[in-house]
Amino acid sequence: MIIILEDFYYGKMRPNELNNTCNPEVQKIDQNIIDLLQVLKERLPEEDFNQVEQLYDLQSDANSLQSALSFIQGYKIGALMMIEVFRGEK
Repeated sequence: MIIILEDFYYGKMRPNELNNTCNPEVQKIDQNIIDLLQVLKERLPEEDFNQVEQLYDLQSDANSLQSALSFIQGYKIGALMMIEVFRGEK
């Protein structure tokens, strides 16, 4: 357990980097996004496509923030469970 705490302290542990990007379903979705962006790039005027890219970047930022908030909430719930277990409460 000490190693995990040290890794957290020194910034060596990043849960978002532990995601399995080798998952075929994730790879398929990523490829579909890339393909669709390429189609839009070919069809839209440059200025319009730049707005699509900005929207995509904003959505990516929102997803990252939501993931972080979900992780934090899950960690808090897990800690509360452990407190309850060690107190022996029902």
